[in-house]
Formats: sequence, C-alpha cells, structure tokens
Amino acid sequence: SIKQLDKYSQLILANSTAADTGEYSCWLQLCNAKKCRKDETKTGSTYIFFTDKEELFVPTPSYFEIVYLNPDKPAVIPCRVTTPSAKVTLHREFPAEEIETDGTEIIYDMKKGFVYQHPTFDHKGIVYCKAVSQGAPQISIKYHLLYVEVPKGPPSATIEALSSRAEVSDSIHVTCTVLGEPDVDVSFRWQYPAQESERPVIIQNFWRLINRGTSHTTRISKSVVLVEDFEAEDGGNYICIAQNLHGETAVAAKVELN
Repeated sequence: SIKQLDKYSQLILANSTAADTGEYSCWLQLCNAKKCRKDETKTGSTYIFFTDKEELFVPTPSYFEIVYLNPDKPAVIPCRVTTPSAKVTLHREFPAEEIETDGTEIIYDMKKGFVYQHPTFDHKGIVYCKAVSQGAPQISIKYHLLYVEVPKGPPSATIEALSSRAEVSDSIHVTCTVLGEPDVDVSFRWQYPAQESERPVIIQNFWRLINRGTSHTTRISKSVVLVEDFEAEDGGNYICIAQNLHGETAVAAKVELN
C-alpha cells in the first residue's frame, strides 16, 4: 500500500518475498488543475534485497527464458540474487563448463545478472547460473542464448500473390512477409480494391522464429489476405503496409480478372 502524507510518501510492503527484490523509485509530481507530470529533477531510487536462504535467485514465472544476442548492444542473463553476499557463477550446459567472467567482456552485476558487453556468435547456447551462500549451491533457470544479426530499420517486406490472374468465383491469396529482429513486433495493414465497398475478406497474421544457416536467428512475420468468390471489382492492387518500431514499408501485388 502507499500512504501519501504532507511531507513524504510511504510504500508499505506486507508479506514480502524474495520476488520483491529489485529497484524501488519515487519522484515528485508537479500538478496543475488538469494533469500531473513527473519532476525529473526530484527523483530517488534504492535497490532492496529480500533475503531468503531457500531462494538465492529472484524467482521467475518460467523455467526457461530466451535471451537475444545482438552484436551492437549488451545482452543480459538476468539471474539476479536475493542476497548480495552470494557467490554467483555462469555455466554452459553443453559442453558442461563454467564460463569465465573477466570483468571486461563478461561482467556480473548482482542487480542485473551477467552482462555480455559485446555478444558474438560464439556465446550462443544454453546457460544457467549457480549461486552459493552459506549452504548448498542453487541453480537458476536455464537461458537459451540466440545470436541475432538483422539490420535495424523499417520492415524489409515482400509480397506475393498465389496467382496474378483469377477467374470469377476463384479464391485468391496474397501473402506479405517480413524478416526481422526476433524481439521486434511487426503489425500489418492492408489496402485492397473493393475495400471501400466493405467487401469481406479474411486476414490472418502469424509469426515464428527461424534459423538462417547455422548462426542467425530471425523472426518471420506473415500476413495473408484471402478473397473468396473473386469478382471483377476485386481486380487491382493489393497493398501491404508493414510497420515496426523503426518505421513502415509498403509493398504491392496486382491481381487481375482473367
């Protein structure tokens, strides 16, 4: 619960557990008659460890987690501990070995986990953390490290119609495909010839991770528009607009009445 008093605010955690370990922040709100905003000049934060000898690692909701290794930014294996006195090591599942942390390329931050400063293809694989603190060692969940090398930017989209010509009463499929970063969502919009007349169409969106060669993991996102009982008004350009956090790309395919 939070108590707001005249000169300070108070956060009260009841029945705290190891899962509450983490950073806590507060800030001053500047308010007028209509709205409030955060005062960036008056903020404070603190990191609190909720020690539990039965839970040396901060609990997570899953037993397995994917970590993407991008060559242009650090990667974090988030095995945080609940006590600052714990000795933590990083291990590869296969071949079974401890991974040396040199304090330069791979460092350990008890508030974050292990940080790969400059991830490379050689770092990929399955790893886990081991912690010791006045008792038997404890093992973290496993982390699957996937190497990614996809240019950042607006979606690289392609479009393909099952056929460029159709007969009356045919069904046509037009597919829009984007290859991109595994952890970057792609959304799709369509423009098609009979859209203004509210012609019913079926649109399906889906994505999955694929391995390109032996080294790179890529996300393939697809959107498929299906037009049943093709008519003359359905002939023309089918335009797919793919968008991600970097921008959008439009591609078109033409389907004509035979």
